[in-house]
Amino acid sequence: MKPVFENLYKGRRVFVTGHTGFKGFWLTVWLLELGAEVTGWSLDVPTTPSGFLSLGLDKRITHMQGDIRDRKALTRALVSCRPEVIFHLAAQALVRRSYEDPVATVESNAAGTMNILEAVRNTPSVKSLVLITSDKCYRNDEWVYGYRETDHLGGNDPYSASKACAEIIAHAWFRSFFRPPANGPCAATARAGNVIGGGDWATDRIVPDCVRAFAGGADAVLRNPDATRPWQHVLEPLSGYLHLGARLLREKEEGLNARIGSLHGESFNFGPPANVDASVGKLAGALRRYWPTFTCIAEPRQHEEKKESTLLKLCCDKALALLDWKTTLSFAETVRFTAEWYREFYRHARNGGAHPSTDADRGRFSGALDSGALRRTDATREPRALSNSTVDFAQSADASLPPAIYAFTVEQIARYRSLAAERGLSWTL
Repeated sequence: MKPVFENLYKGRRVFVTGHTGFKGFWLTVWLLELGAEVTGWSLDVPTTPSGFLSLGLDKRITHMQGDIRDRKALTRALVSCRPEVIFHLAAQALVRRSYEDPVATVESNAAGTMNILEAVRNTPSVKSLVLITSDKCYRNDEWVYGYRETDHLGGNDPYSASKACAEIIAHAWFRSFFRPPANGPCAATARAGNVIGGGDWATDRIVPDCVRAFAGGADAVLRNPDATRPWQHVLEPLSGYLHLGARLLREKEEGLNARIGSLHGESFNFGPPANVDASVGKLAGALRRYWPTFTCIAEPRQHEEKKESTLLKLCCDKALALLDWKTTLSFAETVRFTAEWYREFYRHARNGGAHPSTDADRGRFSGALDSGALRRTDATREPRALSNSTVDFAQSADASLPPAIYAFTVEQIARYRSLAAERGLSWTL
């Protein structure tokens, strides 16, 4: 079997919206390692610290600052860089923030999707388009089985509604204006569950909230410990996005796959099996195994007016059947990969680098991630309790945070791909 995406991105011009965000910077690194020429479009660098800046990605790609709501500027950017592949991730990504600014959320997520589609209509170089929305695009009836791509769209909060609208807009444009092979790119939407991994510093997310608390010696506050999510490492859905983008690219250039037919206009769920779903409390408990001296507490229920779903699962049978895709990591491995990345970040961070809170915080966190407790080469063995011994930071004259963290991020991608290959996933062939 020919390589699925390992060679298809080499030398290609790829445009990523939302490249400074959590998923965006990981996707950017992977594309660079695949040999792509990456241009990124984002409104700003959304957090401090920033995974994007910690890796020095602003120096490695064409970094463009712009608003997804500015259709004219976005169109000019696409026309100027003539991308062959587009991954659209730019969005307002937080449920609770959508209550505070619902108009901006809808403008970014729904109208922003329309803007990228309109910009693509004016950019004939585009051959493959993957629009990333969210698992929260489904009307959540709190049922125990996974949502399929044909289930009802909807949303009881502004964020979820905006993602459902984005899906409806996308499929209207697919059918009205993009009709490969003659007109427009091959395009599809992708829906993923909650992702975790190193380099996420957003507010109101369980892992960065825990990391900040652990680093500062405070209790990690869980606002909804019983909420269940399909947790997966960030590399899991990204492997699906890249796989889907490559298949769409091949379909545009080589024609339909005789076995599965066209992928154009389809939607795909990317998530773990149902038995990997876990509550917020369970995830916090798994993280706490790496920092046993710190504690978690439940927040009093004072935000019921800003309700989030308590149960949400995805059925990913379609991705398995049509793309031969499934997740690689167990829940324990997912937590381990995540903890390792933050370990490296705090080990190498220094003043003027990625700006951890204080030297004391860096020492406290690094001590909890003792170098003998987490071994990069073994993602499967059981973790043991970690000490609070002090670990020296890289302070030599030639020490530099971006090369060190970039190298470790690439190492995690390579290790993930190796595990996927060992477990027979087709995209690794």
